[in-house]
Amino acid sequence: MNSRPQVVCIVLNWNGWKDTLDCLKALEECTYPNLMVVVVDNGSTNDSVDRIRSARPDIQLLESEENLGFAGGNNIGIRYALTHDADFIWLLNNDTKAAPGALSALVAKALTDEGIGAVASICYYADAPSMVQAWAGSRVNLWIGYGRLSTEPQRDNWFHSLNGTSMLVARRSIEDAGLLDEGFFLYWEDTEFCLRLRKKGWRIAAAPDSHVLHKVNASSGGNKLMLDRYQTASGLRLLRFYSPAPRFASLVFLAVRFSRRLLRLQFARCRSVWAGIQDYRRGLSLSSRMR
Repeated sequence: MNSRPQVVCIVLNWNGWKDTLDCLKALEECTYPNLMVVVVDNGSTNDSVDRIRSARPDIQLLESEENLGFAGGNNIGIRYALTHDADFIWLLNNDTKAAPGALSALVAKALTDEGIGAVASICYYADAPSMVQAWAGSRVNLWIGYGRLSTEPQRDNWFHSLNGTSMLVARRSIEDAGLLDEGFFLYWEDTEFCLRLRKKGWRIAAAPDSHVLHKVNASSGGNKLMLDRYQTASGLRLLRFYSPAPRFASLVFLAVRFSRRLLRLQFARCRSVWAGIQDYRRGLSLSSRMR
């Protein structure tokens, strides 16, 4: 492969034009020479499209008529990238600021082994730049539906999943394993994708020299009711496909979520967990485009 392969960066926007413009501004400093940046507007209900197009007419802006979630919105960009000769696709959250050398470090790591399907950056808190928010990825307990991002250096074979905040994906691995699963509206979609890659025999890896500042939860605004709903629906979907004992794992997953909220008298959050269960049940009738 070319030592400077073509990379298409996909920045997904949903009502967050200010963050998106900050992200694009940071990308102007990117030292990697073969980069195309694409913004996908995911059915914004504010003036995001006009704001972004006015400020950055040089950037390719794709529009979705509705909010398709993280997976669906990014898939619009991924399909575009694949038709525009991308060797690698860089999924980058709009609430991030990538260091100038972030992409170069991702590509350099990916090129060390043709068996690497995806590589993730090291993310730091935007409001505390010396503190690691996510050291590339996590391990996942598929018996109870629990995963926590590492904040310390790990060897590549330690990871079950990578953090989708800043993740470089090889074209070959997408063509082999498929796109992001649109049955995950929000959360766990990066985990499912990485588990699918690994099942297909691809390796996932960290790029320790790729640094990104992350504002964290900008899409949800820190709304715990929203977090509970979507994390519940997506967690159940992940366990259904990947747990060695899906029904048992789902029961444990839900028991833990309900009990923690009941003990704190957080009844509204219990209702959000219940709403997530209903979302999951409705989603069972939808066949994933990627399966």
